[in-house]
Parts: sequence; structure tokens; C-alpha cells
Amino acid sequence: MNNTIPSVDQPGQPVQQRVAEVVRNTAETKISVRVNLDGTGRAKLHTGIGFFDHMLDQIARHGLIDLDIHCEGDLHIDGHHTVEDVGITLGQAVYKAVGDKKGIRRYGHAYVPLDEALSRVVIDFSGRPGLDMHVPFTSGMIGGFDSQLTYEFFQGFVNHAFVTLHIDNLKGVNAHHQCETVFKAFARAMRFALEIDPRSVGVIPSTKGSL
Repeated sequence: MNNTIPSVDQPGQPVQQRVAEVVRNTAETKISVRVNLDGTGRAKLHTGIGFFDHMLDQIARHGLIDLDIHCEGDLHIDGHHTVEDVGITLGQAVYKAVGDKKGIRRYGHAYVPLDEALSRVVIDFSGRPGLDMHVPFTSGMIGGFDSQLTYEFFQGFVNHAFVTLHIDNLKGVNAHHQCETVFKAFARAMRFALEIDPRSVGVIPSTKGSL
């Protein structure tokens, strides 16, 4: 399913929401993802990793994206396949929901603090996957979540959402705070980038004419 928002110049027509569903099953994980990019921040999450669910909830809440994610992964090994594959599947769903990108702002950025921690995220729905991430986590584990997997999640996302993403944790002592500011800033940046620009409705935001 892939519904796009029609022009605001068409009064009286219902606004269709940008919605997509993706199912991805491998020998390591079985994942279903449903996104509504024009939602209210509702989330229904089950990955088997509590802290990861908490981070995905930040994406929904602060990105105003309705997000349903269910994953059954090989957690008896570790969380790597679960976290990476959720990133991949979420990226596929976002790419599918965005559609031809007509009218979106395309670029978004956000700074988010949490106590002593501060992170900056910049995103471009460029059609070109790329990740530059600098987060010096002060702890290897955050609850039952391996902090190294933050990179794997975002790498999976950018490769399949076809976005350019820059993530920088500028300050932080508590690893929980560091990670949470990253996910909140990502959500806020994506929310802005995906908003329909009323001055450019129906226009692809690129001089090339496609993204």
C-alpha cells in the first residue's frame, strides 16, 4: 500500500495518508513493519529487546509516525540480526510510503538535548544511501542493548530508505541519554524532511527532476 497526499489545491478532496507495509522473513529474523508517515505518533512494538523498543517509540512519538513493528529474531545468539534487520525493513517501508517525493521538504535537521547529552541529526531524502555517524558511547551495553548496534540499525535504514544521514553526538556522559538524543533527533529531522511544503506542492525538490 502506498498512498500519497494530493495537492492542497484540490479543495474538498480527502487527504490520503502515506502508508506502507513490508514483511521480511529470513532464517535469522521474521519481521513485519507498517508505517503511516502522516500519523500521530502511535506505536505498537515488539522486537524482544526492551531498550530498542524504547528507541523505536521515540521515532514514532517525535516523528509523528504511526509505527507497527513485530520481529521474531535469533536473540539466543545476540541482538545484531534483530536490530539490523529492523533497520532494513523500516527503511524499505519508509521508502515505499514516501513514493515519488513530490512536495516534500526533502532536508531535515534537529538538535535534541537530554540532560547532559546533546545530539544533532541531518537527513536528506536524496535517493543516495549514505551514513556518517559519530557517537562515542560511554558504555558498551544499555540495558540489554548493545550500543554498537545503533550504527547497524541506521546503516540498514539508510541503505534501504535511500537517504543521506549524518548523526553526531556532541555531548554526553550517560550512554542511555546519548542514544535517546540520537533517536529523538533522527525522528525530528525525518518529520521535518517528510512534511509537505505548501510552497512546493507537487514539485520534486531537485533540479534533476527526480530523487
